[in-house]
Amino acid sequence: MRFPLMSARRLGLPRRAVSQILLTQLAIAAGVAVLATGLFLAPLSAQLDDQAMRRALAIAQSAAADPALAAGVLSSEPSADSPVQSSAERIRRATGAKYVVVLDLDGNRRSHPSADRIGLPVSTDPSDALAGREVMEIDEGTLGRSARGKVPLLATDGEIVGAVSVGIAYDSVRDRLLGAIPGLLAYAGGALAAGALAAYLLSRRIQRQTRDLAFSDIAGLLAEREAMLHSIREGVIALAPDGRVRLVNDEAARLLGLAPDAIDGCAGRPLEDVLGAGRTADVLSGRVTGRDLLTVQGPRVLVANRMPTEDGGAVATLRDRTELEHLGRELDSTRGLIDALRAQDHEHANRLHTLLGLLELGLHEEAVEFVTEVAGLHRTTAEQVTEKVHDPLLAALLVGKAAVAAERGVPLRLACSTLLPDRLVDPGGLVTILGNLVDNALDAAAGSSAPLVEVELRAEGRTAVLRVCDSGPGVPAARREEIFTEGWSTKQPKAHRERGLGLALVRRLAERQGGSARAGEAADGGAEFSVVLPEALR
Repeated sequence: MRFPLMSARRLGLPRRAVSQILLTQLAIAAGVAVLATGLFLAPLSAQLDDQAMRRALAIAQSAAADPALAAGVLSSEPSADSPVQSSAERIRRATGAKYVVVLDLDGNRRSHPSADRIGLPVSTDPSDALAGREVMEIDEGTLGRSARGKVPLLATDGEIVGAVSVGIAYDSVRDRLLGAIPGLLAYAGGALAAGALAAYLLSRRIQRQTRDLAFSDIAGLLAEREAMLHSIREGVIALAPDGRVRLVNDEAARLLGLAPDAIDGCAGRPLEDVLGAGRTADVLSGRVTGRDLLTVQGPRVLVANRMPTEDGGAVATLRDRTELEHLGRELDSTRGLIDALRAQDHEHANRLHTLLGLLELGLHEEAVEFVTEVAGLHRTTAEQVTEKVHDPLLAALLVGKAAVAAERGVPLRLACSTLLPDRLVDPGGLVTILGNLVDNALDAAAGSSAPLVEVELRAEGRTAVLRVCDSGPGVPAARREEIFTEGWSTKQPKAHRERGLGLALVRRLAERQGGSARAGEAADGGAEFSVVLPEALR
């Protein structure tokens, strides 16, 4: 890009792109005007020559058609006062021809504008006309260059007795040609002025669109844009006004799960064809509006922002929140564990105080019964869970959730039909699903008059079925699909992360294993969430 710029500076050309475009357009308009003028003048000259020759031929034909002229050639001698000379001069003056010459069969003049040349041979070959052929030509004679027409002169019996040669002064043809040039140049000048005005208006528009930059600046900006888009660690997608993809940078392709070799193939395709229907396409296309919108694409949690452009398109940015979301959920789990430990510590302190009081009062038998009852209660809860849920991760999760539920005053119980063997293919995924559903159920049941959360885990062959019911207000039938959408939540967002991802991840994990997640109405009127996971057990 440097060489054209250096050449332009050496030649004194303007550096701004709009000035170079204007000069180029003016040069093109001037070149077109000159070329059009030349192309018009070239055939005009030939056309004027042809018109002059045809006019000379027509005059000669008219003169030769006069019977008196042929009779005069046969009956009179060549002289200045012969009837042939008189008729020829009369015709010349009447038509404005340069000359009207009548020849006999010997090629001698019987008439001529200069009387002293009457009787002398003509200066050009008359054989074609004397042989009966009509002739049109531009030739040089004794009277100078002229457009000529020659025809045979016939007697009344049809016999050739001579010829008539008529000449039109070539200067008059040139004068007509030159006379047409000013008007033609005026038209060409008008066309050039109109072209210059159009070029100026176009250059002004280009100046606004290019921000009055030089070509080298534009090229540099394009190079910087390509380097920046493909090097930043944030996904960028540019969309046209009709929703088609203009650009996808490397990070956006990675976040959206697109193959690296498919990036170039995305350009020009509708966004839904590239990503498929779903919330991600709705957010990027602008059908869902807002700032820092959450969406789940494959295994990733993304934060999207969309900015419209002046031409009606848009530029969307994507940030990866997967690790942050995982950390947030781990923090939630840690806080839940801390709450459970705090509750147990508070309860343990109360029981120790009770035990100490019984001992100080000397009620030893009552103290023994109290300790036995407390130890048996905890052991019973753990034994009930482990008897029905054989996977250690799920069992530990349920025991911990039971402690949190007890602290919140919400009984957590296992359904009678619960029985899940220790043959899970992906226990971690089921822990995530169950943890999200139980947390939501506890939140919903906490404010009800008779709080209760019931969990059912059972195996049907190799299929795992999970059901969580609560005594909360339930989910309206019209919103039972909407609640699985990323970003949808009725709770206030926490400080460390956004709400509205738990149920979306539940459905995404279930669908990834070929299963499903549904919301319905529990038997007691609350909400019931059921998850079916085919091939979840070995």
